[in-house]
Amino acid sequence: MLSPQDLAAVWLTVQLAALTTVLLLLLGTPVAWWLARTRSPLKGLIGSVVTLPLVLPPAVLGFYLLVLMGPNGPVGRLTQALGLGLLPFTFAGLVVASCLYSMPFVVQPLQQAFAAIGRAPMEAAATLRASPWDAFFTVALPLARPGLLTATVLGFAHTVGEFGVVLMIGGNIPGQTQVLSMAIYNHVEAMDYTNAHWLAGGMLVFSFAVLLALNSLQGKRRT
Repeated sequence: MLSPQDLAAVWLTVQLAALTTVLLLLLGTPVAWWLARTRSPLKGLIGSVVTLPLVLPPAVLGFYLLVLMGPNGPVGRLTQALGLGLLPFTFAGLVVASCLYSMPFVVQPLQQAFAAIGRAPMEAAATLRASPWDAFFTVALPLARPGLLTATVLGFAHTVGEFGVVLMIGGNIPGQTQVLSMAIYNHVEAMDYTNAHWLAGGMLVFSFAVLLALNSLQGKRRT
């Protein structure tokens, strides 16, 4: 049976994944819209920065975030000056790291969905005197709904499975930064394979359900 500490890790993981997904949808949607529509020469640079976590080892990303948010880093100095303290080894630090690490899993599906809309629907809305904001919320977002659902599922699932970044930024503090992947690692390290199986098996079922949902969604889009 799972211990209270394991259940706390599961609940903390759900909170982290939910908050990260909401923040990424709020921040990533305008970024994805800009990348899908712009002809700026900066598009390649911004797109590369957004997708960098796909190829960058999590330990490397976590290390540089630790340096930036540490007491001698620019972000760390700023948060201390604002009276917020330091972000490493806190839940807030995990949220920041998770947003950066999971960003491409939210931005890319949205960008592809916005690009698939094309310019004709937006131009038609403009001819009906719809403002850019009205056209975005009443035309673009409804048409991009499948991409929005995909981005939500992928962002949530990817955050649930994080290990390297959360280890570097959050450490392994029970009840504060110990997420599900860290709890599994602790059980394996202690050779407690029974509880490791319970937690890992739950993640396996969750991952399969995510893939099944995405495949079903893509199948409906084709029909």
